[in-house]
Amino acid sequence: MKPIQSLFILFFTLLCFNSVSAQYGNGYNNGYGGYGNGYGRGGGMGMDRSMMGGPQPNTSKPKEVPVEETVGKIVEQMKPEVNLDELQVIAISNVLVDSMREQGILLKNESSSQDQKIEQIKALRESTTKKITAFLNPDQVPKYTAFMDNFKEIKKTSKSKKKKDSKDKDTKEVKEDSEMMKAQE
Repeated sequence: MKPIQSLFILFFTLLCFNSVSAQYGNGYNNGYGGYGNGYGRGGGMGMDRSMMGGPQPNTSKPKEVPVEETVGKIVEQMKPEVNLDELQVIAISNVLVDSMREQGILLKNESSSQDQKIEQIKALRESTTKKITAFLNPDQVPKYTAFMDNFKEIKKTSKSKKKKDSKDKDTKEVKEDSEMMKAQE
């Protein structure tokens, strides 16, 4: 009877030790509750989220829009203006997706200089235009050229508006701050 009783006590002791160890972190999330250094865990002995292999929130970088979604928006705008049929829509979409992916690769390439990147992107744009015009009828080519010129203008004005809006916000904030200072005096 004595050996069974001692085995039972040993098992019970290990079980209690395990639950206490788990409660205080046991090396995960810096102790009790996962905040700070935990109870009795001086010097940050536990593992925090950056040390574990799990997913980590990334708040510094905005999520990238998929290339297919961007191309879909462009082609939807292009379709009525250039009078594209469904086969042309599919073919042009594929060309634009490939072109945008290649452009992303060129922009992320750190081994080439800024001038080289500009030249490569110009060459890519020319080849993309040739591929797209190959899918168009002769009467659609001028419509496509006009659409692309208009599209470039829209992009330029939207970028300048964004810059202008941010400047306007800054000047409004300065005006509001100066008005508040006058009101306080």
